[in-house]
Amino acid sequence: MPTDIEIARQATLKPITEVAAKAGVPDEALIPYGKYKAKVDRDALPPASAPGKLILVTAINPTPAGEGKTTTSVGLSDALHRIGKKTLLCLREPSLGPCFGVKGGGAGGGKSQVMPMDEINLHFTGDFHAITSAHNLLSAMIDNHIYWGNSLEIDLRRVTWRRVLDMNDRALRQIVGPLGGVSNGFPRETGFDITVASEIMAILCLASDLDDLQKRLGDIIIGYRRDKSPVFCRDIKADPAMTVLLKDAIQPNLVQTLENNPAFLHGGPFANIAHGCNSVIATKTALVMADYVVTEAGFGADLGAEKFMDIKCRMAGLKPDAIVLVATVRSLKMNGGVPKSELTNGENVEAVRAGAVNLKRHIENVKKFGITPTIAINHFYLDTDAEIAVIKEMAEEFGAEAVICKHWADGGAGAEELAHIVAAKADAGAPDFAPLYPDDMPLADKIETVCREIYRAGSVTISSAVRKQLKQWEEMGYGKFPVCMAKTQYSFSTDPTKLGAPEDHEVTIREVRLSAGAGFVVAIAGDIMTMPGLPKVPSAEAIHLDENGQIEGLF
Repeated sequence: MPTDIEIARQATLKPITEVAAKAGVPDEALIPYGKYKAKVDRDALPPASAPGKLILVTAINPTPAGEGKTTTSVGLSDALHRIGKKTLLCLREPSLGPCFGVKGGGAGGGKSQVMPMDEINLHFTGDFHAITSAHNLLSAMIDNHIYWGNSLEIDLRRVTWRRVLDMNDRALRQIVGPLGGVSNGFPRETGFDITVASEIMAILCLASDLDDLQKRLGDIIIGYRRDKSPVFCRDIKADPAMTVLLKDAIQPNLVQTLENNPAFLHGGPFANIAHGCNSVIATKTALVMADYVVTEAGFGADLGAEKFMDIKCRMAGLKPDAIVLVATVRSLKMNGGVPKSELTNGENVEAVRAGAVNLKRHIENVKKFGITPTIAINHFYLDTDAEIAVIKEMAEEFGAEAVICKHWADGGAGAEELAHIVAAKADAGAPDFAPLYPDDMPLADKIETVCREIYRAGSVTISSAVRKQLKQWEEMGYGKFPVCMAKTQYSFSTDPTKLGAPEDHEVTIREVRLSAGAGFVVAIAGDIMTMPGLPKVPSAEAIHLDENGQIEGLF
């Protein structure tokens, strides 16, 4: 089987104008970025029709064996087209950091990819660069304000706004700057986060339009005075210029799948350190253009799906009509105790059965939102009939239907059975859908609810200092905000080595951050880093141009 980038290179793409026409985007609403990608001017679109059905794709906890959530989203979208359903795919844009790290890109794989794969995984339409620039413009204006007299009386010890870079770089997590003497400013401790963890990214993905974007930017708290009163971005007078930098980035990006079906790729917050969903603008635009919209939420359902429903749906007035939960034989084997090095050693039905506790936990969790998921078994060529059968059996025992999907090898044709099942469920809707907790629950209780109900923690440790901070934010009027949990994606616990379905573990909330512009409170648990590092052998070592100037090694 050729590599993902080899498959992508062999694809016959259609001009983006033809893809746009298929999606119902008129010429006057299309802003081309070359031959095969474009932005869509929402203000130039035809009047909205009745909204379509929203289908969420999520997954079990990720493992190094791979689950293929994005691949399944693409395959399902193509399959819905094949069975005659007008569909739009809505995904996040990939971050450069994982592309050069260990995870790779985020454009799907095999015969279920979005195109042009290399451009999507690299600079794409420049959205992430715009977000990085807007974020760091605010950083520069904060230090500039302090340098020129600090009329806002910002306490240098309480500047909370850091800088960002769209790259994995552990050396920048904690730094001291500015150094070099009086002419460079006042030294203080600061640091960098990865761009996808920026509050600007979250704001772009949750804003409803440019006016809402600027308001949210102005609401960002950049730090505090000595009396602990907040200083806002609007006090620095940075929000108008930041909006200018983001005026194009806020428009959805239109591309195509390998089967030439339309897809929006817009926004890209990580799900382990942010809310893990594509933009509200892209999703809502797609819902008025198509009968079915397939979207995904990052990492496992304990992170991405929970945040999709408790943050994105709550803020945007959305609800999923159907949910797909992706699982693989390989990842269930790992959850059942099989090391990655032994996954190719042949059939192991008992390991699949043992690892299915992870699948069961996710099914139970999704049901807490009022929806029973459909299990998509993402097929690998080494999977045996007996191993597939045990997943179907276990899913049925847990109250869900499972279907084998071969979209990686066969494209949309390999997911038609899933498409028929999911379309029927979406048509029926989800009348019992509800978020996990109400708006008026105290912030600490919201955190504990997620930890106990979704992670199955036996105890939740929130220090008195953190509780005091949460109480202060409630007194400032932020008590109705949802919580955005930042923790490892590999386990229900905060220990990435605890696979399967750990129970009665302890979750310690070591830090909380107020994202006043985005509209949520981030609760950081365990050793999660908001600036990832590169592995010992990063993927960047294998990425290069061949003798013909074509990219190799990207996946």
